Amino acid sequence: MEPGTSGHTDAGPHTEPADDPGTPHRPGSPGGAEGDRSTKVTVLVALAANLVIAVAKAAGGVLAGSPALLSEAAHSVADSLNEVFLLAALSRSRRPADTRHPFGYGKERFFWSLLAAVGIFVMGGCFSFFQGLEALRGGAEEEFSGYVAGLIVLGVALVAEGGSLLRAVHQVRRQGGGLRDPALRTVVAEDGTAVLGVTLALVGMALHMVTGQAVWEASASLAIGVLLVYVAYRLGRDARDQLIGEAADPELSGRIGSLLRAQPEIDSVEALFTMKLGLDSTLVAARIDLVPGLDSERVEEVADRIKRSLARTFPDVGQIFLDVTDGSAEGAAESPAATGERGGA
Repeated sequence: MEPGTSGHTDAGPHTEPADDPGTPHRPGSPGGAEGDRSTKVTVLVALAANLVIAVAKAAGGVLAGSPALLSEAAHSVADSLNEVFLLAALSRSRRPADTRHPFGYGKERFFWSLLAAVGIFVMGGCFSFFQGLEALRGGAEEEFSGYVAGLIVLGVALVAEGGSLLRAVHQVRRQGGGLRDPALRTVVAEDGTAVLGVTLALVGMALHMVTGQAVWEASASLAIGVLLVYVAYRLGRDARDQLIGEAADPELSGRIGSLLRAQPEIDSVEALFTMKLGLDSTLVAARIDLVPGLDSERVEEVADRIKRSLARTFPDVGQIFLDVTDGSAEGAAESPAATGERGGA
């Protein structure tokens, strides 16, 4: 490389590769929309189950005077509200990019997932702690009919929550790729927590009925609170990482770096940065040194070909920016192919 000669790219507008039949589905394409439709059905199933269960638990908890049952009612109310958040995430995150948000609205998914985590913590975890502490302080008296009603409600809830969880797990297995979708991840976490929470409430009520000691049911309520706080923390931490600009997974970054280094015109990859813009959209920015002796026209062709190759090989790459350095191409920075346009001009 000749010293003192470098070209730096400008961030141009996002464009699609022109007339490129080999380009895979992009974010917002029918391929991505199909996955969203399946996730929406899963969320609606969970919402219907939680609404019915919340009413049944609340009624049973009031009639039976059961702190564990009331804690589970608060849990189901929180889950129902969270499903509404997730439905908003699914519809808003697929909006196309505009002048105000040139990188699109993909991070809406992470924002609404963060709100769902806050809902689980406040409405579920905190209320469960309150019910458990109240039961420990004041005790709880229940009639035999109250126990029976509570156990029946929890049994029905266990079946409904289990069915919703099976639906979510089935979608995860069918789609593959693990739990990348924060909406689907939240549903799986909620339903799994609900099944475990109902089991704890059942055990607490049964031990209370057998021993006559309210401490068992109060302990179950506190355990449900601990469980919900932990799940809320994990979901909130994941959403936070994605909102503040999380890099693509190391495997994808490594494959992108390998593809760049394999290009014969690239002398070295000085820096490679990635950031998730949404569920299936990733930004790639690379600073590359080209081999000496390339004229400006050749630099244009190389930059254009590299970006098209990245776009075809990695469907999740939605924005590509190359910072090209070449000893004989002082004007490379002004060329359309060296801009931030995906796939070049």
